[in-house]
Amino acid sequence: MPQTQGRERRLLVNQVKMEDIISLCKRRGFIYQGSDVYGGLSGTWDYGPLGVQLKRNIMQLWWRRFVDERDDIYGVDAAILMNQKVWKASGHVDTFVDPLCEDTVNHRRYRTDHILKDNGIDADGMTMAEMDAAIAEKGIKSPDGNPLSQSRTFNMMFKTQAGAAADVARQSMLFEGGNLAKKVDSSTDIINLDNKTAVQGAILREYMDYVKDDVYGYLVEQERNTVYLRPETAQGIFTNFKNVVDSFYPNLPFGIAQQGKAFRNEIAPRDFVFRSREFEQMEIEYFVMPPDRDGRSHEKGEKHLWEEAFDELLATTHAFLEELGLKPEHIHELDVPPEDRAHYSKKTIDIEYDYPIGREELMGIAYRTDFDLMNIQRVSNKSMEYTVKGTNTKFVPHVIEPSFGVERALMAVLSGAYREDEQNGEKRVYLALPEHLAPVKFAVSPLLKNKPELVEKAREVYAALAKANPGRVMWDDNSNIGKRYRRQDEIGTPHCVVIDFQTLEDDTVTVRERDTTEQRRVDVNELV
Repeated sequence: MPQTQGRERRLLVNQVKMEDIISLCKRRGFIYQGSDVYGGLSGTWDYGPLGVQLKRNIMQLWWRRFVDERDDIYGVDAAILMNQKVWKASGHVDTFVDPLCEDTVNHRRYRTDHILKDNGIDADGMTMAEMDAAIAEKGIKSPDGNPLSQSRTFNMMFKTQAGAAADVARQSMLFEGGNLAKKVDSSTDIINLDNKTAVQGAILREYMDYVKDDVYGYLVEQERNTVYLRPETAQGIFTNFKNVVDSFYPNLPFGIAQQGKAFRNEIAPRDFVFRSREFEQMEIEYFVMPPDRDGRSHEKGEKHLWEEAFDELLATTHAFLEELGLKPEHIHELDVPPEDRAHYSKKTIDIEYDYPIGREELMGIAYRTDFDLMNIQRVSNKSMEYTVKGTNTKFVPHVIEPSFGVERALMAVLSGAYREDEQNGEKRVYLALPEHLAPVKFAVSPLLKNKPELVEKAREVYAALAKANPGRVMWDDNSNIGKRYRRQDEIGTPHCVVIDFQTLEDDTVTVRERDTTEQRRVDVNELV
């Protein structure tokens, strides 16, 4: 097979378009619209074979860097469904809200801050009243050109019921309500409260009992048995703080990490997987000594222990982002000003990335003080104090939280790796994924699939590579060799291995490299 070194290459586009990435993801089995066969469900996405592997590679790399390779961070996997008191104590029941406005004609609903953003107005720090005033002042309409309603708050937690009690009460309410409706229908006269018949009086008393017993009973059972799909993984870490301390008694500072699903009932999901209703998080709660206990002083030019831990986690985060293949010039730190931070945060750094949709938040690190543990202590009446080993010194630790969204990281990886160039007068699309992230590391092909001796040897090489790289080797003998290369380029396969007639003579194969399209002869044993 001829060598193709030194081919002239030319970039066709300077700006990656989100539509191109979405098209590639569906075409090549990375990401599909959720429930697509039934018309889809907004804000949900299904991951195909390659998407699952890419996401898993990202998550495994994170776990390796932040948990496995450290001796100060412990992993947990908390339940998705938690006692409703968790979300009352954390403030989510009362304050986990977004501003919602509505098209007054077709009643489509939108996030008010997104409406403003789409019209060139930065809504960060605005109150809901200020957002409404800006819409009125600028004469902003809905995307369909209709007037917008006044904004209201909308809680983004998904609510459901645990157990059968609420459903039994609901069925009883519907049954008794149906019987009562039949009796009302049979009494055609309007009930006059001052001059009612005995039958009407009985119906009225029955109705009052129905409201008191069945309707109110249902509402009580519904509230008592309400649970939420967790909107974040962090609270599962905080509720296990005492368990980890009691089981392992780690020295401060130490962290607890978790990866897992979270759910948010977004008003208007958008921007592909960037903002969806079901997603995965990778979070760490890193527990440190409070600044009034660490003996440090800014007046003496000293950093507090929480500041040292914050800086170390921030540096580790940047190293992780570099391993994802993200270019430093596309990564930006935003030191969030006090007026824009959560009320419990004393310092927050948002790390933003230049996505095709614009500069958006990729992840964040926040110094949450003792807000969460103190809330748990207050509501549960159980001590969250940590006792320093060998002393009687007790305190509630402060917390630093690095929080990553898996889908946002994956979208950054895909958009950062997407390339278009020209090869032999034809446009080529490829994903320049780092080798350790690529879903497929090797694609193995016989030069000709109708030659049994080539196929047999190719199967032998494939088996050896698959054993050494489980799940990351693909067999590909469809179409001609050029089309195979293009197909593998699009899914980011770094190495295409071709078994040809020379292989049968000297046990070498042709390895074609994705990024350069260069080809070289490699001994099979060296490859494996």
